[in-house]
Amino acid sequence: MKKTRYIFVTGGVASSLGKGVSIASIGALLEARGFKVTIQKMDPYINIDPGTMSPFQHGEVYVTEDGAETDLDLGYYERFTSATLGRENSVSTGQIYHSVISRERRGEYLGRTVQVIPHITNEIKNRILLLSQINTDLDFVLVEIGGTVGDIESVPFLEAIRQFRLDQGVENTMFIHLTLVPSIVDGGEIKTKPTQHSVKELLKHGIQPDILLCRTSSVLDADVKEKISLFCNVAKTRVFSAPDIDYTIYEIPQIFHSENLDKEIVRYFRMENQSGEYLQNLNPMLAKWEQVVDAFKNPQRRVKIAVVGKYMALHDAYRSLYEALTHGGFRRHIAVDFIKIDSEKLEDENYENELKDAQGILIPGGFGERGVEGKLLAIRYARTRKIPFFGICLGMQCAVIEFARNVLNFADAHSTEFSPDTTHPVISLMEEQSSIVNKGGTMRLGAYPTKIREGSLLADCYKVNSVNERHRHRFEFNNKYRQLFEEAGLRLTGLSPDEKLVEAVELDVRTHPFFIGTQYHPEFKSRPLSPHPVFARFIEKSAGL
Repeated sequence: MKKTRYIFVTGGVASSLGKGVSIASIGALLEARGFKVTIQKMDPYINIDPGTMSPFQHGEVYVTEDGAETDLDLGYYERFTSATLGRENSVSTGQIYHSVISRERRGEYLGRTVQVIPHITNEIKNRILLLSQINTDLDFVLVEIGGTVGDIESVPFLEAIRQFRLDQGVENTMFIHLTLVPSIVDGGEIKTKPTQHSVKELLKHGIQPDILLCRTSSVLDADVKEKISLFCNVAKTRVFSAPDIDYTIYEIPQIFHSENLDKEIVRYFRMENQSGEYLQNLNPMLAKWEQVVDAFKNPQRRVKIAVVGKYMALHDAYRSLYEALTHGGFRRHIAVDFIKIDSEKLEDENYENELKDAQGILIPGGFGERGVEGKLLAIRYARTRKIPFFGICLGMQCAVIEFARNVLNFADAHSTEFSPDTTHPVISLMEEQSSIVNKGGTMRLGAYPTKIREGSLLADCYKVNSVNERHRHRFEFNNKYRQLFEEAGLRLTGLSPDEKLVEAVELDVRTHPFFIGTQYHPEFKSRPLSPHPVFARFIEKSAGL
């Protein structure tokens, strides 16, 4: 059984400093050295998971292969590393308390008083250890502690990782603290006091950071690092810059490597000899990231993609989608410019004017009736003007509704989600969903196989006849209308293996350059080093290639 090391990343001073991207970049560098890693997120909210939260509150819900609804940071973890994550990689305060209280109700604590210490902290530690128990081949488990030091919600997690070091030993655990080093705008003077206070706050919880990652506008000079080292009791060689990026977050692994962060981590764990065996693999792996960054820096052409959704005020609400669209342009060095359109706005204004600059139109997933009519107008525009179109989840369902209304002439065609009494329910509730009361974690979630129709555009994108893609929905294409749609020209080109569920639809390429709708969410499986083939084809067609 391989010995696993544990790296904990905390944050201080302010939220949104980039813990998720930082820990993902560290994972990428350790993988480049040949180590096997996984990454876990500890979220301090009391919700069991973000599945029932508004995207305006929390951003997108990222779905794993095994059907867990998780924080969007898990998307970063999978995009930066080759790890496939599952529900064990996402932990919330709600899960921890739910587990402990359920045990108490079953009498498993033998009448003892149940307390934060040791019962809650033990459960947190068990969740961390579970990852290396499930996969005994791991070299590193990286754990992000959500929130910032000083938040009352994070206290049990900080106490748990303090205890974890006592259990596992200093030689097997590392604490990395990401903190802010701001500069005064007028004079450009760098201020280290916020970082000093953040580290002191962490020390109150019994945690002395081993490495400091300093979020700053530019790379810190030696004098500033020396000052931080002195006042924070961290070796100067372990104070690293995490500067603002010029082009893309995919620069960060290279930036951290140039600062020798990965080398210092390997040295800390005394794995120099082992890492030396993998050094020949490091440069080729970093070269792949350099190619990604080069695609950002030196695009050969640009394309405008209209994303017509209902959560447009928050970029993170469609984070994986924007990333997948961006990845789609890498192969041909195409830069993607987003035209973000609130679908409700299309209902109130001249919708054609809003869409006139779009070279491609994408309708993402979502829930609820708000903005649906605007999405239908955007789809009709794309279909009739022969503009490349991609509909995902609700986007596919809207494409079916629009086709039913304007080609099949079913004027009131709709989804029973929005119009239960429609005479043409072309989208309807899945039979197994009809008796469900609880909303959290009860949809069709996770990866399911799809058979792809031979000779279809979808098959030409994937180059295979079967794929596994991730789902998050309750409603499906109504099978009673299959023949009518096929005869009218909307091809059902993706089906479940038993052929009971329609997973993808498209228009024939002889009548439209690119028109695909998928019930699943392909954006969750796109990676910068391996862009999703359907997104890649959509971007190329939108660019006129």
